[in-house]
Amino acid sequence: MALKYGLIGLGMMGRHHARVIRELEGAELVAVADAMGDPHNVAGSTPLFDSVDGLISAGIEVAVVAVPTGFHEAVGLKLAAAGVHSLIEKPVAHNLEAAERLVTAFEEANLTAAVGHIERFNPALIELRKRIADGELGEVYQIQTRRQGPFPVRIADVGVVKDIGSHDIDLTAWLAQSAYQHVAAETTHRSGREHEDMVAITGKLENGIMVNHIVNWLTPFKERTVVVTGERGAMVADTLTADLTYYENGVGEGDWHAVTSFRGVSEGTVTRFALNKTEPLKNEHEAFRDAILGVRQDHVTLREGLETLRIVEAALESGKSGKTIELM
Repeated sequence: MALKYGLIGLGMMGRHHARVIRELEGAELVAVADAMGDPHNVAGSTPLFDSVDGLISAGIEVAVVAVPTGFHEAVGLKLAAAGVHSLIEKPVAHNLEAAERLVTAFEEANLTAAVGHIERFNPALIELRKRIADGELGEVYQIQTRRQGPFPVRIADVGVVKDIGSHDIDLTAWLAQSAYQHVAAETTHRSGREHEDMVAITGKLENGIMVNHIVNWLTPFKERTVVVTGERGAMVADTLTADLTYYENGVGEGDWHAVTSFRGVSEGTVTRFALNKTEPLKNEHEAFRDAILGVRQDHVTLREGLETLRIVEAALESGKSGKTIELM
């Protein structure tokens, strides 16, 4: 028997959720909701409501929350009170206090709840995490991410750190399987908006790995790159194309002594791995459905979303104060 799904938030992200839910085995989209109507004609013949209360009245068992971040807490608390399993888009909430209340509400109700950190379900990053864990890079020294592009008109209530920087913070801790120890950040406002539109974050994880994140809405091209450097070489994931490439350290000494001595490591074999490129959003929904059914538990929990938000807030604090923020 199919799980009865509801979707609230029918904007740019909501329309993709609707498509995937309709394609998801074991799921039935029985209702959608948005206070602003249905700008992308998502509803079709599915009942359309203007609030979470209407959505709940349709008898849903599972909800996907794709409303602006400032509404996550209010919507999520109503869903938890109604006994509805929920997938909430990232970031989990607009501040830590709200995120704590959401975590408590869903845990006390014994419901499955997840945060939409979709990058964990990108095939290139799934493969990268496995290869790191298998020791293919040896000791890992550094994880760098670059997430750049033009300003998305869909975002108005948060800055670049909470909206897309949260992806890099979450995926880095997940790839390394280690929490953040401290962070320092520089932020700037270049486009006349209330929130920051560019950030450079540096830090260290508890296992000693150095991290660097470059994130902005001020670049006229789109880039989504993760570089993991270790003692045996570097792996580069492009999450736009789901490509993963391994740049091995060379083993030959070479004839040009001055150059090989200067480089420290030499260039070796380059391998681009052949991957099964399934859609990350579909992978995320399958993991959430399976968590509800008790089949597996690799969804991103609300507590994990809370921890990511804690690092995000620390980076924003550092950007304002100019100080390194300790997290342990």
